Amino acid sequence: MFIKKVALITGFALATSSLANAKPPKGNYAIDSSHTSVTFTVDHMGYSRLVGGFNDVSGIINIAEKTDSSMNIEIKTASIDTNHAKRDIHLKSPDFFNAKQFPVIRFTSPLHIDESEEVVTLTGELELLGVTKPIELALHKGKEGEDPWGLYRIGYNANVTLKRSDYGMNFMQGGVGDDIAISISVEAIKQ
Repeated sequence: MFIKKVALITGFALATSSLANAKPPKGNYAIDSSHTSVTFTVDHMGYSRLVGGFNDVSGIINIAEKTDSSMNIEIKTASIDTNHAKRDIHLKSPDFFNAKQFPVIRFTSPLHIDESEEVVTLTGELELLGVTKPIELALHKGKEGEDPWGLYRIGYNANVTLKRSDYGMNFMQGGVGDDIAISISVEAIKQ
């Protein structure tokens, strides 16, 4: 009886372990904007940290062979939202995001993820204000699988801190912090 229980437990552990380490099914996954968020915090004159985000995020995650997968995310700069209309108008101006001239922030990455790791470093390129620079994000793999409506979903959460001055955003240095902490939570649906 004891041997049967050990065999059953071992078999279950191996099965769940291999499922946890499995790569999602190949294909394109469209970012579900209603379950995706890009938020940021920045120092405000040393008094507090301002929290904001972007309401228009889209993109595709392509799951292919290990070396051919990719992630492409677009964020509309005009969708910035800090819960203060006057400040949001200023943030869309040439002083900060210059939303008319640069309507999109882009993140692209060849998606090399070791599915057996819970947290990995994701390298990619961020284009902001016409400047493209390499960045590294701490990427946490979320759940994947079929939802209650029969759609196959994958999820990722990432964090990174950038210097806005690296992208030419220099207005009000000292009053507004240079370090921007960004949190990204992405949910995507297989197409």
